[in-house]
Amino acid sequence: MPKLSRTIADLADSPNIPPAHLAEAILPAEAATMSDPAQTRPEEITIGGLSMATQTEFEDVTPLLADPPALRQRMDTDGFLFFRGLVPRGTLLDLRRQILLICQRYGWLATDTPLMDAIISPAAHRMEPWGGVGVTREAYADIYRLEAFHRLGHHPAILGPLETLMDEPVLPHARNIARMMFPTAANAPTPPHQDYIHIQGTQAVYTCWLPAGDCSQALGGLSLLRGSHKVGILPVRASEGAGGRAVILDGIEQDWVTGDFAAGDAVVFHSLTIHKSLPNQFPDRLRLSVDYRYQPVSLPIEQNSLLPHGDVLPWEDVYAGWPTDELKYYWRKYELTFQEFDRSLLEMRPG
Repeated sequence: MPKLSRTIADLADSPNIPPAHLAEAILPAEAATMSDPAQTRPEEITIGGLSMATQTEFEDVTPLLADPPALRQRMDTDGFLFFRGLVPRGTLLDLRRQILLICQRYGWLATDTPLMDAIISPAAHRMEPWGGVGVTREAYADIYRLEAFHRLGHHPAILGPLETLMDEPVLPHARNIARMMFPTAANAPTPPHQDYIHIQGTQAVYTCWLPAGDCSQALGGLSLLRGSHKVGILPVRASEGAGGRAVILDGIEQDWVTGDFAAGDAVVFHSLTIHKSLPNQFPDRLRLSVDYRYQPVSLPIEQNSLLPHGDVLPWEDVYAGWPTDELKYYWRKYELTFQEFDRSLLEMRPG
């Protein structure tokens, strides 16, 4: 791969880089009153003339919900938005309890400590995880049946800000993802990647990532590369971790952004934004997280985004124990357009 000699900021200014969906509108002048993210970013670190990666902390953009143009400009600039307390804490903790009860039933949690502490048992080290989700397929199927897991993706506290961001009706994807990352040798951190090559359809897809519980950086939170949605679709190589692929970061100046999450905090990011999980530094503590994805309903979707994650179960089995029909096959009420999956985007380069 040729070296990317320009910075992300240079690429963002290039007329050859197509704008993100949200940047297609001309922003009113009042959008300029928002604080300039560049004013709070660290100085570039250079060693021997080479630019090194820097790391900054998340900034809560909740106040920008009252200023939609500024919210959209921040997404267009950074490629992500971090919200403190987006979802009620109790909602996340209730889902956490339900997931931990399933893990406990399989014998992977200690029985002499509080359930909500998520302390693992020796049996967790003998478990063979499936599909990058951190647990066996059988256990993931049990988690996937939880109505609370899927209902969270439709919570008004998430849909409202996304409708503000997109300025049109939002379509939640049905392929929700939960990850139960036990600190075992079989579970590697997710490598730097872009979601788009796995999702496809429109590039204007946004992931909402939430930890199911308090999650410090040391427990294995999320880190995002600011402005990286501007560089287009990058080639990939084989890697350990969920997805099995890492983007090739050759010559891109890096400004990684991360921070501690409390239950209810969330980060929303563009499908091309490069991100990775941090390693869990606690040898005895489980990290739980959930991913929900959204797009404008008017734009094309790839049909697999309406299937259960990893085809772990058919929808009929997922829905079998649900008390209401409200969320069952909800996407059928929309007139959707579809786009075929391009498998060439998954092709890996050596190295």
